[in-house]
Formats: sequence, C-alpha cells, structure tokens
Amino acid sequence: MKQLFIIRHAKSSWDYSEWNDFERTLNNRGHQDAPAMATRLLNKKITIDAFISSSAKRAFTTAAYFAAAYNVAEKNIIQVPELYHASVATFYKVIGSLNNSYGSVALFSHNPGITTFVNELTNIKIDNMPTCGIFSINIPIDSWKHFATAKKQFLFFDYPKNII
Repeated sequence: MKQLFIIRHAKSSWDYSEWNDFERTLNNRGHQDAPAMATRLLNKKITIDAFISSSAKRAFTTAAYFAAAYNVAEKNIIQVPELYHASVATFYKVIGSLNNSYGSVALFSHNPGITTFVNELTNIKIDNMPTCGIFSINIPIDSWKHFATAKKQFLFFDYPKNII
C-alpha cells in the first residue's frame, strides 16, 4: 500500500513585480499556513518517506516547512522542475517513476494542473485546490510504476480555512 499527499504551494506574494512567476515567494499568510498545515498532517500521525517538490520558490518553501515539521533537512527535499505548472500527464510520469522504497510521499506543485490532477484520481471532486491544500489518497500497489492504472482510495482533503 502506498500513500500520496498532493499539496498545493502556500499563498504566494505578488509584492515584487520584477520577479518572474518562478521566483515568487510566500506572503505572510503563506508563511503562517504552511507550518500550520504541516503540523495538522503530523498530528494525524502520518509518516512521510519523501518530500517531492516543484523547484519554483513558493512550492519549495512550502515543502521546506513540511519537511521541517518532520525533522527532515531541506537538502533532502527532491526537486523536480517538471512539477512547475505540470500537466496531468507529467504528474503521472513523476509519480510513476518514484522510488519504490517510498511508502508515503508528499508532492508539492501548482494550479491549474494540481486541481485537474486530483479530480482525475477518485470520485471526490473539488472546484479549486486551495493554497496549501492537501489531497490524500491510498493506492493498493507495491510499485509506483502501477500508479496510473491502480484504483485510488480517497483518504482526506484539508486546507487552511477548513475548520477542524
């Protein structure tokens, strides 16, 4: 059994118009939401074997907050440039090539692709993956290469404004 936690980057800043989209950082709310959501995940007694992130600054910074909550060094976050504005096909390709030693993976990426992707996985549909939202599934596979064709089981959906 594998577990996947699909996480959209936290709220980003538009303060510096000279920055290109790839370089945008988190805003104050993003810097609050990311550690709070990481703590929520940790409080569910969920283990994470690998943190996989788009190499865009806002996604990687979000991943770093989650990794820190799990006492994982930032240098151990696996950066996958293809996850920046990834298509559904790219999500499947990246996940299908994951190391099989990872039983649970947190994957950090961007809209609009992330919303389209999570809506393909189960019968649970969402209008928009909110910033720092977490969509989680179980997959009854031993090898990530079978991810695309495997039946996925919805586990939970959480996001910063969700009152729990």
